[in-house]
Amino acid sequence: MNNNRRKFIQKTGIIAASTAFAPNIVLPSSRSQKKKLGVALVGLGYYSSKLLAPAMELTENCELRGIVTGSPEKIPVWQEKYQIKDSNIYNYENFDAIANNPDIDVVYVVLPPSMHADYTIRAAKAGKHVWCEKPMAPSVAECEAMIKACKDNKVKLAIGYRCQHDPNIQAYMKVGRERRFGQVKMITSAAGYFDVRTDHWKQKKSLGGGAMGDMGVYALQGARLATGEEPVSVFAQSFTSRPEIYDEVEETMMFQLAFPSGARAACQTSFGIQMNHLQINYEKGWLKMEPHMSYGGNKGSMSDGTEIYFPVERQQIKQMDEDADSILNNKPLIVPGEEGLKDIRVVEAIYKSAAQNCLVTL
Repeated sequence: MNNNRRKFIQKTGIIAASTAFAPNIVLPSSRSQKKKLGVALVGLGYYSSKLLAPAMELTENCELRGIVTGSPEKIPVWQEKYQIKDSNIYNYENFDAIANNPDIDVVYVVLPPSMHADYTIRAAKAGKHVWCEKPMAPSVAECEAMIKACKDNKVKLAIGYRCQHDPNIQAYMKVGRERRFGQVKMITSAAGYFDVRTDHWKQKKSLGGGAMGDMGVYALQGARLATGEEPVSVFAQSFTSRPEIYDEVEETMMFQLAFPSGARAACQTSFGIQMNHLQINYEKGWLKMEPHMSYGGNKGSMSDGTEIYFPVERQQIKQMDEDADSILNNKPLIVPGEEGLKDIRVVEAIYKSAAQNCLVTL
């Protein structure tokens, strides 16, 4: 490797060890909890079955103890694989009885977005902490109701933004905070993939589908986290190249953001285009992340030759362990409900702009 190409982890001006810019990483010696949290997964689709449940088996602070499903045929499969007791199995009708189950400390809502508010609020009223997948909810009003319910019932609400737990993402956030290359001037951020499915909740408006909520929040967060600011205006356009599939929601969304500091962002998201990159241009340099929201890990580079690369076994392990540690030791969450609300405020403005073909101020 060229001497000018130094690993980010070796860059003394940025970091001496990964915990220097990722203070929320929990070291084994710092753990003071006396037990693991019991988690119940609500919704047993792809993300729960292929990513969350397998990752939870490798966590140190939590374990899978319950499931909530509307598909009875899935129950024996999950019971056999994860040794879940009969008393910890619920459906959507008897879900509220979970309030009387001391085995369950956390309810992880992994349902279509239109159902997030209902099950978050019900879980909070049952006295359970809530982890809710992104997008938080289709509307600002629902997000606010979710936050209020959790506060009223003195439980924590975390949003499942796995990437904010990733030290590679925390690295570029730190570069912006410390003004290593001066102020942010321009950002390009893109998140999308080609979805071959033709009958999925992501294609149904009533279930909270659309590229903007599912993948667009990654592109949006790329800009928000890079600047450390909230946008003050947005202009957006949506379109579809497969109207026979995307007749209710957008397949692709493009949006431009303006920030208080004067920074600008050009963002795009799609279910019809493969894209996964972020570039931040500063006054005196640049930073690139490619990929910047991948399950398999993220990496980047900077104009001074520094590389960003911290291998993470599985982002979901780190996410759930850190969220559990926040509950067990009463620490602030890395991604609380308020963070999800910030995104949905902008998402609502993006949809308004696209519908009315106008600039929308926030």
